[in-house]
Amino acid sequence: MRPFHRSRITLGVAALLTLSGCGFTGGQAQQGTATPTADTNQRIVVDNFRAPVANWALESDAAYVLSLSGCLETLTSYDAAKGEVVPMLATEWTQSSPLDWDFTIREGVKFQDGTALTAESVAGALNHVLAATVPARAFNSKMVSAVTAVDANTVRVTTPTESPLVPYRLASVNAGILAPAAYAGENLDPFGNCTGPFVPTSEVSQQSLTLERNGDYWGGDVQLAGAEVRFITNGATRAAQVQTGEADISLSIPVASLASLESADGVKVNKADSPRTATLYLNNGREPLNNVDVRTAIRDALDLESLAASVYEGAAIPAKGVFAPSEPWAGDKQEAPKQDLDAAKKLLAGAGYTAARPLEIIAIVERAEFADVAAVIQENLKAAGIPVSIQAKEYAAAEPAVLAGNYDMLLSQRNRLIDIADPIGFLTADYTCTGAYNLSHFCNADYDRIVAEAAKTVDANERYKLYADAGNILAEQAVNVWLVNEQATDAVRTDVLGYVQDPLSRYVLTAKTAKSASQ
Repeated sequence: MRPFHRSRITLGVAALLTLSGCGFTGGQAQQGTATPTADTNQRIVVDNFRAPVANWALESDAAYVLSLSGCLETLTSYDAAKGEVVPMLATEWTQSSPLDWDFTIREGVKFQDGTALTAESVAGALNHVLAATVPARAFNSKMVSAVTAVDANTVRVTTPTESPLVPYRLASVNAGILAPAAYAGENLDPFGNCTGPFVPTSEVSQQSLTLERNGDYWGGDVQLAGAEVRFITNGATRAAQVQTGEADISLSIPVASLASLESADGVKVNKADSPRTATLYLNNGREPLNNVDVRTAIRDALDLESLAASVYEGAAIPAKGVFAPSEPWAGDKQEAPKQDLDAAKKLLAGAGYTAARPLEIIAIVERAEFADVAAVIQENLKAAGIPVSIQAKEYAAAEPAVLAGNYDMLLSQRNRLIDIADPIGFLTADYTCTGAYNLSHFCNADYDRIVAEAAKTVDANERYKLYADAGNILAEQAVNVWLVNEQATDAVRTDVLGYVQDPLSRYVLTAKTAKSASQ
């Protein structure tokens, strides 16, 4: 039996995900001043940038809303500041055989409906995710072959091949644990069925989720009486609401709003390096973008330096490829592409491209700056001889057509470590031939072979080399245009206490989140 050693599953990205403002965010005691006092009768409002979809199904992005709301919890958790996988609903884990990982369930935990957390209930919850019609990106039957309750306190996760990253997968919000009652109806019901510090009590569809304190939380006293999470897709609105005090925490602040917030009274802006890249997705399965020369021409036509300087006002850097240069698996072969209109025109001519129809860019409205980014891309591509039209859509409205391959180009952004805190989740889901989130509709046997090898490689340095090789293939094939590397930017009222920014956007409301007593 191989025991769990934390050093064996430590990810070398603590520097990448350096947090700006740990502990109390705003209202921190300065030298010679009194420590702010939390008022446990207070409630707060959180503005989130996306609403839940798919009837709260945990295999969908709805799981992220339940997690940041302080409802949904997982067996393990990823501590971004430490760069480690740490215990949550499981207290420890061991790799009992090359294919088996055993997780010891924390004793004394109750679901919010009063039933006890057991190995059997955990196995049932995880098997529900495995059986989902649309597989979860980080936890599905391709990477997990079985989940069983070994005894009253032990859950065994079995994989089809040896996998050193199972603890990372169990930290994915898609592997969240709900009470058996949550799965009894036609649709999943998280209300009163979580284990977290906050109990969801009501929702206004696509608008808000109301939460109350869990008075029997296993993790200690909950400092807030409750909260409301609002789903505000417009970034300028999120910024305005935290500035006026209508919201206490606003997530994903657009660049255009930073200057006013940074000078506003009563507001603190938190920034952290983030594995998030604004990306122009190209549909590799649809003409004319199924031609690598056409895709390369689009990349050559774009002026990423001007884009970063103008639209992003210097708050982002031109992307060198699929990874940010600070990531330990980025490799050293790539440089940020330079605009070369002559090369773009030559490639288009060689590919036999004719502007038979304008190519359409879908710009996701949740990112306020994407309207301007799309306009810049449109002008750049026009100069190369590629006419472009722009359509603004909310992501939820665009996703079905994009996943089905019924689109040309999509302007969106993706956090590479949000599925699991290792690139294997992103590289598998987004770019393998059978990837569950392969928006690019890309398929390459050499790429799939490298990713499969990386998934079973125990040595982190060797695994990182394979990730770099995979990234090189994506760049050589011009699968997408990776535009700029962004920061995670949140804004918080200064009377909010105990808030720690999570660059992976999973944890916002916790037992320690508080608000100071009214002055």
